[in-house]
Amino acid sequence: MKIVQALGWYFPESLGGTEVYVAALVQRLRAAGCDVAIAAPEPGAAGDRSYEHEGIPVYRYPVPIAPTRDEAQGEVPARGASRFHDWLARRRPEVFHAHSLVTGLGLHELRAAREAGARVIVTAHTGSLGFICQRGTMMRWGRALCDGVCRSAKCAACALHQRGLATPLCRLAGAMPPVIARAARRLPGRIGTALAMKDLIARNRDRQRRMLETVDTFVVLTEWARRAAIDNGAPRDQVALNRIGVSHAGIARKSSPDVAPARAPIAIGYLGRFDAIKGVRDLVRAVRAVPRELRLRVELRGPACTGDDRACLAELRALAGGDERLAFGPPVPPEAVPSLLAGWDVLCCPSTSLEGGPTVAIEAHAVGTPVVGTAIGGLAEMIADGVNGALVPPGDWRALAGALAGVARNPGATIDRWRRALPHPRTMDEVVADYRVLYER
Repeated sequence: MKIVQALGWYFPESLGGTEVYVAALVQRLRAAGCDVAIAAPEPGAAGDRSYEHEGIPVYRYPVPIAPTRDEAQGEVPARGASRFHDWLARRRPEVFHAHSLVTGLGLHELRAAREAGARVIVTAHTGSLGFICQRGTMMRWGRALCDGVCRSAKCAACALHQRGLATPLCRLAGAMPPVIARAARRLPGRIGTALAMKDLIARNRDRQRRMLETVDTFVVLTEWARRAAIDNGAPRDQVALNRIGVSHAGIARKSSPDVAPARAPIAIGYLGRFDAIKGVRDLVRAVRAVPRELRLRVELRGPACTGDDRACLAELRALAGGDERLAFGPPVPPEAVPSLLAGWDVLCCPSTSLEGGPTVAIEAHAVGTPVVGTAIGGLAEMIADGVNGALVPPGDWRALAGALAGVARNPGATIDRWRRALPHPRTMDEVVADYRVLYER
């Protein structure tokens, strides 16, 4: 079977959960005899290029660093994406599986894959769930989990709030009559964006409908996301739930708490991108608020590939204020992740965005390390609060500080008890088996 896996970014320039997920998926498909290639846009590239990563062919095609409004909103194909369309026509895959919907990888590319004769699958890894959430996090006003239903006025106001507009003005723009919002699309700059946001949300709903008309199956990673997709009009039989799995084979759990109980100072870790939506600011603030007499050390590890990543890391260092309990480290190669997670007493996943995972949380469970996370997305479905970990409201750094103080104060009643109740992790072999059914249906 000839398969193309497409996503919005890839190794070596980018290192994140989606890339690790796709790499694990591809390796297993190759082992099963499938002819698999990876494709991803490359912003700012002069042309297309091909290379291999861990023995897998990768095709990169150019898209603009600064897309036009119409390109960013998917109204027209991104400049350079026609090279990808031509590549698909030559390769003629039997299955086209997209894991991102970004500039240069959207409806136009899904249709190009369909025209090339492919069965089309889309997996929603982010909180946007396709084109449902313009904010991309499924967090209402950035503070609480949304009801998941796209409505023009509600979603326009929330999206503009994320862009820094004052709340009263956000509500005013959300109440804009549709005819004025449509006309405002012709206005340049931020004023045009604000006035036309309600129209963009309406067009997003239409894009979601057209995406579902184009694809064979829309895959989500949590039960919450499945319900949200259906509530927004997706046919029940077109939405498939395929939860994330641990990608490392033969992972050995660390010694049981009866043999090696947690002892002070408690080692707490964060592993992921330095991005505000990952809740890293909340984590640093929480650690600063934990009483000094409670002994813990917190290590934050992750890539800082982009200017935004580096700016976030610099902000975190400033927030840390020289607190010796906080340490920042470099990214971790995928093969070293299990041993790093096993060395921590607790993994912290303070995400403020709906996620299907994060993948690192299920990897932590696989090695026997419990998770303190936010009560949203995949975390809320894999962690039973107070039974095998702890959940706090997203964005509530004070509640997070309380949870961290609790594990430091009494690790036996928290960490060690949680470790005994950790679930058996789902594996990528199971994930791939479910995808094979979709591919061959």
